[in-house]
Amino acid sequence: MGGKGSRRPTESSNLPEWCGYVMQTRHILSCLVSAAVALLGSCKNSAPANIAATVNGRAISYADLEKKIQSQFTSPMEGQNEDAIAIQKLEVLRSMIDEEIMLQRAEKASLLATDSEVEAKLAELKAPYTQEEFQKQLNVRKMTADDLKAQLRRDLSVQKLYNKEITSHINITDQEVSEYYNANKASFNLPEPQVHIAQILVTPAPDPSVRNLKNDKAQNDDQARKKIQMLEARLKQGEDFHQLAQNYSEDPASSPNGGDLGFIPTSALEKANPELRKIVMSLTPGQISPIIRTNEGYRILKMISKEPAGQRELNDPRVQQNIRETLINRKEQLLRAAYIEVARNEAKVVNYLAMKILADKAGKK
Repeated sequence: MGGKGSRRPTESSNLPEWCGYVMQTRHILSCLVSAAVALLGSCKNSAPANIAATVNGRAISYADLEKKIQSQFTSPMEGQNEDAIAIQKLEVLRSMIDEEIMLQRAEKASLLATDSEVEAKLAELKAPYTQEEFQKQLNVRKMTADDLKAQLRRDLSVQKLYNKEITSHINITDQEVSEYYNANKASFNLPEPQVHIAQILVTPAPDPSVRNLKNDKAQNDDQARKKIQMLEARLKQGEDFHQLAQNYSEDPASSPNGGDLGFIPTSALEKANPELRKIVMSLTPGQISPIIRTNEGYRILKMISKEPAGQRELNDPRVQQNIRETLINRKEQLLRAAYIEVARNEAKVVNYLAMKILADKAGKK
């Protein structure tokens, strides 16, 4: 029982062995941390100095990134901290990567916009302006005419790709139209004249419920004013209202639908803001308003249609068109989001800017 060979080791007799185990574990962890830092550092060192990202081997330079930021944000981000600026750069770069993925797909499908298509679109954009006014618009966005042509070629090419791969495959049946009408018949009974409008809203206070596609939110009134001015400039350059609203509008209720507010009684406009009603009623279908300052923030409105009072029947061509456009927009939004995700999965993307930011943060610890 009490023999020497049968004595169990006490806790204190194992202390040196336990300490050795702890030291060994700490050493291993230290090596792992050092290796991770070294890996990030090697990424940083191996990244080309002037390249922000590559898409299937094609480079997006830091100069391209800065030019894109200047064209989208017409005022410098004064007062922004370093992290906020870095987030902005990452978001803009992400959109450039997506655009490059789509452009390469358009090239592969022989869908690049032709010179005549670019020139026709350019003439359309210049039509409302004098040459001097149009040049001022370019100057605000820090773009040359060649820069604009290059961007138009990319935009038109990607749109042709979407038309071929997505829009051309969308088919709205008569049954779908009928089912939508029957489910929403009350909304087509207008007790008084109504307007069908869409909006882009930018607020001076960030709302955590905002979920626009770019996750872009103004943090104060100065940022909100600069952001809405940027969006107004892009609309004047011919960019799609629906897409800009999805990407940047800070109204959580309407931004997923491209800013569509549906039909609004004219009396509701009067009660909300008589001055706003005056501006809205002055718009013609398809027209976009100037920037409007309201209690909620800054707005840009688009008049879709004006409707007199009364029940709209299913055989009304306007009802048919409205329902089909609504259903097409829904399906197109879904299919485009899925298409972009699949395209990202199939592309080889290296985001050197993101790697650099990680490496810099790891090096400061």
